[in-house]
Amino acid sequence: MDFKTYLKERIALVDAALHTSLPGEDILPAQLHQAMRYSLFAGGKRLRPVLVIAAAEAVGGHPEQVLHAACALEMIHTYSLIHDDLPAMDDDNLRRGRPTCHREYDEATAILAGDALLTEAFRLLADPVVNRGIDPAQAMRVLELVARAASSRGMVGGQAVDMESEGKEVNFPTLEYIHTHKTGALILAAVQAGAYLADADEEQVKALTRYAESAGLAFQVADDILDVVGDQAQTGKDAGSDQARGKITYPALLGLADSRRRAEELYERAVAALEPLGESAEPLRQLAWHMVHRNS
Repeated sequence: MDFKTYLKERIALVDAALHTSLPGEDILPAQLHQAMRYSLFAGGKRLRPVLVIAAAEAVGGHPEQVLHAACALEMIHTYSLIHDDLPAMDDDNLRRGRPTCHREYDEATAILAGDALLTEAFRLLADPVVNRGIDPAQAMRVLELVARAASSRGMVGGQAVDMESEGKEVNFPTLEYIHTHKTGALILAAVQAGAYLADADEEQVKALTRYAESAGLAFQVADDILDVVGDQAQTGKDAGSDQARGKITYPALLGLADSRRRAEELYERAVAALEPLGESAEPLRQLAWHMVHRNS
């Protein structure tokens, strides 16, 4: 199967599962459920849920084993985008080429939609029905690692330091802290969740962890570069928004040329980590390539 077909099929699986995991738009409170679906089905790449599935398949697992975790990771990611876009944070007008949630609805609805998606994610991870047949210890392990990745020691902590650093001179270790926590933590959790739920052994988990750590950082370096050189029509976001807010980014600290070299180095490191897993990890290799070389 070629990678485009693989990606299309896995995204279709995730989208179908997401549709059935959330309340319908006509169920009270209707506007809240509409806002949740508005942001969740706004055309995202589904990178994190596909990473969950690809990591499971790389160690002999099947998509059905990890689909609930894949959906949970996408809900958490979407909640973070809704809140990041709010006037109190990044104050963005566009997300994925459409008005942001608070622009389409209102700030209160956007806040509640994010809160609800985060809560739904953990309800799904803890659901005894979807966890039937999964080792309870592994299910609890995944619940804890996803919670940590989304917490003040992960994504939320990275966002906090990112906001505190706006308009200030920031050193390289702080920049790496922001990106490994704000972006990298959830990507690492996605890969590890897929591995654990598919009963990966210790060496497989180590290889996948090394892959995710490098790929997650490479993804954010590429994102920083796109903010400078990307076409708004392709990225679906306000162009140059990081620079306008005085955010610390790789291009701002290293320049574009060195940032591109850094992204390539991280990509090569990620791919090298997958060598022990052989051909079963090919989708992960392709995902890493697209994370670094995408144009949106």
